[in-house]
Amino acid sequence: MRKEKVDVPAADGIADAYLAVPDGGPHPGVLLFPDAFGLRPRIEEMADRIADAGYAVLAPNLLYRGGRCPQIDLTALADPDRRGDVFGTLMPLIQGLDTAAITRDAEKYLDYLAAQEGVAEGPVVITGYCMGGTNALRVITALPDRVKAIASFHGGRLATDEPDSPHRRVGAITGEVYFGHADQDPSMDADHIKTLEHALDEVGVPYRSEVYEGASHGYTMTDTAAYHEEGEKRHWENLFALLERVR
Repeated sequence: MRKEKVDVPAADGIADAYLAVPDGGPHPGVLLFPDAFGLRPRIEEMADRIADAGYAVLAPNLLYRGGRCPQIDLTALADPDRRGDVFGTLMPLIQGLDTAAITRDAEKYLDYLAAQEGVAEGPVVITGYCMGGTNALRVITALPDRVKAIASFHGGRLATDEPDSPHRRVGAITGEVYFGHADQDPSMDADHIKTLEHALDEVGVPYRSEVYEGASHGYTMTDTAAYHEEGEKRHWENLFALLERVR
């Protein structure tokens, strides 16, 4: 299997990224949108696991405008008392990644992945985590011809009162979407989930929206204080089921 760190020409500079492509092929493409903490061993491990199942995976640093990863002290991730400081450092970059910016970037990520040896032609799946899940939803609404499905895990702010809220554009989706919400997530509480599901129901998008009991925001990330073993296991089951359905 080909596993390497790569530089991807993005909309406003070079995005550092991790690429994992199985031998042979062609293999269906998957974009892995990381959480705000960016590229690190945990993200590479997740990309490898998806690639081991027969998919070509590209995990880009979505916040490349702020520099290459790591942009933070990774030792802080396992300490809940330092989590707020980490988010404070990254928040301006997160807020700057609006629908227009992530769409421009995603086109470049898709072009790069499609050009790699061993990658099948056609639309891809995006699996996203935390802010990566939010941006996965933005991309499938903006590029429905290039993204056939997304899976968002503990994605925050999927439905807000803001004009740029991702739920306002779901009518453009032509594929399938999956949401694995954390039940202890103020950025996507029960009212937000209801708003998102209502928007999807109104336009008839095929979707599944589930709340993972006992899981907090970030439950898939084994290197953070938010890790939840049962939620992480359930996420893999649902992700691979989606990948198989749309393969």
